[in-house]
Amino acid sequence: QVQVMESGGGLVQAGESLTLSCTVSGLAFDLSAMAWFRQAPGKEREGVSCINRNGENTYYEYSLEGRFTISRDNAKNTLYLRIDSLKPEDSDMYYCALAGGPQDGSIYFGSCRFNYWGQGTQVTVSS
Repeated sequence: QVQVMESGGGLVQAGESLTLSCTVSGLAFDLSAMAWFRQAPGKEREGVSCINRNGENTYYEYSLEGRFTISRDNAKNTLYLRIDSLKPEDSDMYYCALAGGPQDGSIYFGSCRFNYWGQGTQVTVSS
């Protein structure tokens, strides 16, 4: 059974930085593309960034490029998202996703289909 678990969210001040982490078990981590998504209450989940299996290729939602950095450590089965210069509008639930999973309900982002999800980690930025 695939398990995805995010951590690292919290309450931060605007202008600060934060690094989110995501660990995966139950599936070969280094064989899967991964991504970060975020979702505000009442809105659709939107892609933030994705990264290929070996970490050499990354993709960012164009409006977020520059302050967000995705990376992975395959030896630790861990995905990261660093967010710099946090803004109040970055306040969302952030989800880690693994490529693959059931077809129904999948979200397509970058060149991949994602449908293995964690429970999310809340980021709240105060002004």
